[in-house]
Amino acid sequence: MENKKISIIGAGNIGGSLIAGLLAAHHSVPENVLVSDINQKHLEKFREKYGIKITTNNAETVQNADILLLAVKPQIIKTVLDGIKQLLNPETLIVSVVAGITTRHINTWIGQDNPVVRAMPNIAARVREAATAICRGQYANDEHTRLATKIFESVGIVQEVNEKQMDAITGLSGSGPAYIYMIIEALTDGGVKMGLHREVAIAMAIQTLLGSAKLVKETGEHPAVLRDQVTTPGGTTIAAIHDLESHGLRSMLISAVITATERSKELGELVQD
Repeated sequence: MENKKISIIGAGNIGGSLIAGLLAAHHSVPENVLVSDINQKHLEKFREKYGIKITTNNAETVQNADILLLAVKPQIIKTVLDGIKQLLNPETLIVSVVAGITTRHINTWIGQDNPVVRAMPNIAARVREAATAICRGQYANDEHTRLATKIFESVGIVQEVNEKQMDAITGLSGSGPAYIYMIIEALTDGGVKMGLHREVAIAMAIQTLLGSAKLVKETGEHPAVLRDQVTTPGGTTIAAIHDLESHGLRSMLISAVITATERSKELGELVQD
């Protein structure tokens, strides 16, 4: 993997996080990474921080690239591909983190049978705790999927899914951090209302979510089993759970995932038309 030449179009949060992760995990070296973006000042910061190569010309990214990572907005992906498709080596693995865009459409737009792997990471890639789902396109094989997996394992965990499930992944883990931030904010406000200083309340709220998630992950126990372990008869927790259920917390979170999933499908259809 470290000998592969990796080009990235798009130096935003995800692009930057993947650069940091790849280098930290020793999956690549700075001289093998080339990043393209329209923001020259932003690129200069990347070069200073990581020692990578930079360009504002997308066409340069496809020259000799073993892996081309697309990290741009859905609204401009077709334009980006139109600008590079004539120079694209048919053997280059394309890894796309462009929301809502299918592998089939990428192959159609470039007009050739490059292997394409689609991925949906989330914002936690910035701290290398992302939840990323990947799916392979028609021309991608096990080796292509292995390479893509290594890229995203450098910033968190990876699950391979069927492409039909990618919108649901967007609704769950792609948008999911926003739901969790709202929960942290609400728990903090609850603590403040009950007399805690805000800095104490937010520290306790954050660690409560972090510790609870880690316990589920490391024990492998069902969340309901762990919940029962802190729910004593007639105690404070069961009283609070009753309140949460009466206000529909569970239904609201399920609905949020459904709504975000449907919106992901709509956005994909708008861009692909």
